[in-house]
Amino acid sequence: MARKGILMGGSTARAETPPPRRAPQGAVGALQSSLTKLQESAVQDIDPSLIDDAGLEDRLTLQDAAQDALKDSLAAYGQQVPVLLRPHAMKPGRFEIVYGRRRLRALKALNMTVKAMVRQLDDHALVLAQGQENTARKDLSFIEKASFAAQMQAAQYDRQTIAAALSMDLPMVSRMLKVGTAFELPFLRVIGAAPGIGRDRWMALVALFDDPTAKSRAVTVTRRPDFTGLDSDARFEEVFRRAEQKPETNGPNRPAPRSIATSDGAVIAQLRKTNKGLTLTVPATGFDDWLAAHAETLLNELHDRWTSNRTEGNATETEARDRT
Repeated sequence: MARKGILMGGSTARAETPPPRRAPQGAVGALQSSLTKLQESAVQDIDPSLIDDAGLEDRLTLQDAAQDALKDSLAAYGQQVPVLLRPHAMKPGRFEIVYGRRRLRALKALNMTVKAMVRQLDDHALVLAQGQENTARKDLSFIEKASFAAQMQAAQYDRQTIAAALSMDLPMVSRMLKVGTAFELPFLRVIGAAPGIGRDRWMALVALFDDPTAKSRAVTVTRRPDFTGLDSDARFEEVFRRAEQKPETNGPNRPAPRSIATSDGAVIAQLRKTNKGLTLTVPATGFDDWLAAHAETLLNELHDRWTSNRTEGNATETEARDRT
């Protein structure tokens, strides 16, 4: 089915389309055209509870420092830039958001009315307007654009439309889609916008994810309780590090570590002895910091004790040989 144009008429088409009329000429036609443009550009005050979500997900991080700053700015100075809405096709009296989601979220939290322009847009025009507005503001990260492109492709938009929505050429769309389609949307939501991570790093992660075990390691780390406490760039770096990390294996020449526990059974360290030496692993509980600060003193004391014991042992062996 052919898609409609970017902007539709001001009223909904009826079941029986009246015969075409010749457009008014002269002053009357110019006046009607001006009134239509004024109606589309007019800013209205709308209750945010009447606005529903629509379009594709273009933001992977909705609650961050930038969102808090936007909320503070709106509270102090009011809304300066209107959002764009369209009338809800199935619910008279309600609207759907085209762009301005972060402003809408902040205004809802502040219990303020929303200044908005309302236009009749079909789904095709909505996605184009959403993509072009975000691209013009240049505040979407690489992965947010890549994810938006992947969502457009999943919604069966052709690549020319994706290129128009994101204001980029077709080769760049192909590169965006290679990244955007490599990751599931829930995984990207956990990572967030990662504004400091560019295309090359994301492409490298795509290559690492070709290995299912690397992908499993990376996804597992996102479930750690402390993972969400990292900022978005740090979450990406932790995922990348775990995907790149080679798992340790216990082969015939690599014995399993021996645990060292306190009297109440809590493991405080692990020892692994190989023909290359001894490895001590202390988990990050605070004790590791203390041990690192006192390691030189403690190791010197232990080395002196070992030297003393070895000297005493050698003397005992010498005396035994002399008696025989």
